[in-house]
Amino acid sequence: MEVTPIDSLDARLLLLLTDEPRLGVLECSRRLGVARGTVQARLDRLVRTGVLGGFPPELSLEAMGYGLTAFAVVEIAQGFRGPVTEGLASIDEVCEVHATTGQGDLLVRMVARSNEDLQRVIDEVVNVAGVQRMSTSIALSTPIPLRSRPLLERVAKAQD
Repeated sequence: MEVTPIDSLDARLLLLLTDEPRLGVLECSRRLGVARGTVQARLDRLVRTGVLGGFPPELSLEAMGYGLTAFAVVEIAQGFRGPVTEGLASIDEVCEVHATTGQGDLLVRMVARSNEDLQRVIDEVVNVAGVQRMSTSIALSTPIPLRSRPLLERVAKAQD
């Protein structure tokens, strides 16, 4: 997979389409203050390189250079879920956090550019006030990516 770094304009365009996926190219160009052709060329490149996989934007973090995904079970001090969640939200590589039952309190999905970069991210997570312990696993592959189609098909079938 081609790694395609994105710049500020790419990021602003993707954020705009994430928030309002039905916007046309002309409206995007107006809101971003750039030419229509610039927006169209950016979108074409993002689709061609795999960064933009669909609409609403389906971003490939791997194509953006974040090829390593890890999951961490985080144990936190009693009463610290709010502050720990805020601390985790301040770490750019933390993609999602779920409060869980069972072993640990939070399940954290994070990305990194390399094992060395993952160590840096782990160090940031461990340094969040209220984090007591953490166990990390690296994802080797994703045989079933995030999906919603089967659920939508079930709902559609149930209403027939």
